[in-house]
Amino acid sequence: MRNMIHVAASMVIDARPEVLYAVVTDYQVGHPAILPKQYFTGLTVEKGGRGAGTVVRGSVKVFGTEYPFHQQVSEPEPGRVVQETDIDTGQYTTFTFEPLNGGTQTRVTIASEFPPSPGLMGWMERLVKPGVTQNIYKQELRQLAEYVYRSGAAVSVP
Repeated sequence: MRNMIHVAASMVIDARPEVLYAVVTDYQVGHPAILPKQYFTGLTVEKGGRGAGTVVRGSVKVFGTEYPFHQQVSEPEPGRVVQETDIDTGQYTTFTFEPLNGGTQTRVTIASEFPPSPGLMGWMERLVKPGVTQNIYKQELRQLAEYVYRSGAAVSVP
């Protein structure tokens, strides 16, 4: 889709890619644990719960407004890329896991493509959404690093 709003954030985490991938694809325990609670106001698994085929529902609260989502999870590149696609809007987010230093570290990237609203609202979204969303993703990446560190699967927390 043309004119999408692209947002991405990356972080190198001292953990193996398969460890981080397992946390992100665990929509029952791991994934909810890394979501910044001040933004994500719930995550309910409707189907599945681990990896491809999982269907989740929840909402994101930004500037006092709740934005519901209803997503299906796919694994375009199992072990490397997880994608969440909103069933209603087509908006999607990918989690990409790139091994570094012989697999002892991983660059994790969260990236989204958002369809903008029409008119003035779309113009405002282009100004505000990238910065706000990138901050949410940076916090989510920090929480992912802390989660695996607490579990004993990471070397250190950045």
